[in-house]
Amino acid sequence: MSSPSPSNRPAPAFRPAWWARNPHAQTIWGKLTRRLPRVATRTERWDTPDGDFLDVERLSADPSRGDPARAPRLLLLHGLEGGRQSHYAWGMFAEAARRGWAMDLMLHRSCGGEINRQRRFYHSGETGDAGMVLDRIASEFPDAPLTAVGVSLGGNQLVKYLGERGERVPSTLRRAVAISVPFDLARGSRHISQGFARVYERHFLRSLVRKVEAKLAAYPDLIAAERLPGVRTLYDFDDLLTGPVHGFAGADDYYARSSAIRFLHGVRVPTLLLSAVDDPFLPAAVLDEVRAIAVANPALTIEFHERGGHVGFVGGRVPWAPDYYAERRAFEFAAAMTRDSAVPALTQRAG
Repeated sequence: MSSPSPSNRPAPAFRPAWWARNPHAQTIWGKLTRRLPRVATRTERWDTPDGDFLDVERLSADPSRGDPARAPRLLLLHGLEGGRQSHYAWGMFAEAARRGWAMDLMLHRSCGGEINRQRRFYHSGETGDAGMVLDRIASEFPDAPLTAVGVSLGGNQLVKYLGERGERVPSTLRRAVAISVPFDLARGSRHISQGFARVYERHFLRSLVRKVEAKLAAYPDLIAAERLPGVRTLYDFDDLLTGPVHGFAGADDYYARSSAIRFLHGVRVPTLLLSAVDDPFLPAAVLDEVRAIAVANPALTIEFHERGGHVGFVGGRVPWAPDYYAERRAFEFAAAMTRDSAVPALTQRAG
């Protein structure tokens, strides 16, 4: 049974697929079995103010379905070590194309298939890159209503960005959706190091360590390289690299200053928080705390389902035709901005 939103409206129904009822099946089904839809996109490389670059995968709106300059747009921020290979990204590209929307996928630094130039990488609390991309999209398409969607790590970034900025966001940004957010990074880090979730942790670490090894070729003083073989958990990695390289004292300082739960009260853009109580990346008690905070902020809509795993939400009647509820729900929530006159555009731009 789904938890009600702060407005006491019941959340839409989500029924987990009968063949994927446990959290791990929900979490890995799409990654392992999904046939990615074929959607035409192009890659653009955008320079950043600090001499680095971001790759942005772009889907253009279909001109036959209206003025492309005014078509609703969606920006997706992917999760830890995600990118073009993320099945949910292509699912959302396909849904955007079906609706006649435009869509952009921002690839975090080092996630576009090439190691970035600067010493730094990306992390859960990094909001500068997302802010730059949102500002540029708003400038390019001033007449297009915009929705930002963040998944997992990207969801933490998005909530933090919205909470930091308040009303100082691009005027075209009308809605936001944050899916499977690790709202409390410290507790999430501990949780993913337990039980079967260690499988996910090891998967992330293999990818992250390979990147650090490549980065050391350009920046041999990046970390004490002899300590890298001793990294066994995400906490170890964040304490050795993520924290110190990005200006934090260590993992604990990074987690304390970057967790999205600290920024919920400042969100002013209507935002859907979509999570599952059985998310193997986060203790369920964290969602209880998020719910309590969200009740006091009318900009937040809570949709916490008992089942769904981490970025799973796999439904449907048969395994060969699954329904990916989170993707569909994100577009449904975003589409309301074009018909809900009670949600005016914020008038202040980021400055």
